[in-house]
Amino acid sequence: MKSPHGILAAVFVLAASAALLPAQSKDAAGSQDSPLVSRYPGSVIDNYKTRDFDDFSFPIGPISNGAPKSKTIEGKITRIEYTNPAGRSALEIYRNYEDALKGAGFEPVFVCKADACGIARFHMTPDWADLWYGAGHYQFSGKLSRPEGDLYVSLHVSADQTNLDLIETKPMEGGLVVAANLKSAIGKSGHVAIYGIHFDTGKAEVKPDSAATMQEIVKMLQQDPNLKLYVVGHTDNVGALTPNLDLSKRRAAAVVQGLVSQYGVSAARLEAFGAGPCAPVAANDTDAGRALNRRVELVHQ
Repeated sequence: MKSPHGILAAVFVLAASAALLPAQSKDAAGSQDSPLVSRYPGSVIDNYKTRDFDDFSFPIGPISNGAPKSKTIEGKITRIEYTNPAGRSALEIYRNYEDALKGAGFEPVFVCKADACGIARFHMTPDWADLWYGAGHYQFSGKLSRPEGDLYVSLHVSADQTNLDLIETKPMEGGLVVAANLKSAIGKSGHVAIYGIHFDTGKAEVKPDSAATMQEIVKMLQQDPNLKLYVVGHTDNVGALTPNLDLSKRRAAAVVQGLVSQYGVSAARLEAFGAGPCAPVAANDTDAGRALNRRVELVHQ
């Protein structure tokens, strides 16, 4: 899979030298292209906003009752609004972005054009300006799974403007894992994926750098004395099924043993299981997908 950094460079390289620099000189003060997705050559930035952490209404369906169907995503948000270059159609600009994003590994979540999108406002975050569009516009909502956190893109192209929203999420691991987050996730869905418990390849010994995450699990159990958990090990699909099932169960058992012997958790509150590669959360055909599938999950009993 191509790196998401500069994912449009190959698509626009022939036009860039002639159009990019003159356009950049007209950009709004303090604005810049994202290092993750570049501009269509000749486009000019007329609005730029970024926040290190906020929530974003990510479009996942067509407009109904004045707004698109959406889900809330939290993370670093960058919004860049471009004025399109003269003589270029919305369709031409959109197709270039769409081809480049798909080529970089973005999985389409929601794609629409013209009347299929509806006629109303599209994508916004709290206290950020509404954007209104008529017919003749195109939307691409996509997701790129990465070990360091999923990357979402909301691209909207109309006759005059290209609006690019990037949302960079971070997984709950290491120092980011806190007992309150774990308890909240289990309360909402009955389970939570843990990426801060580490093992060497093919091994089932919990590594020392997992201590911070283990301690947060203990805190959560201390806060709710009635909580009992299944500890479920998961692997990617590299290798045969039977060894992966065995490895996943041994890893889950090692987590349980560590919580009991090192942190004093009652063994009656924990039970280990191994699912191997049988419950993936991402495709196993990329390094990023396999990294997401190698995890420990805590499941409410």
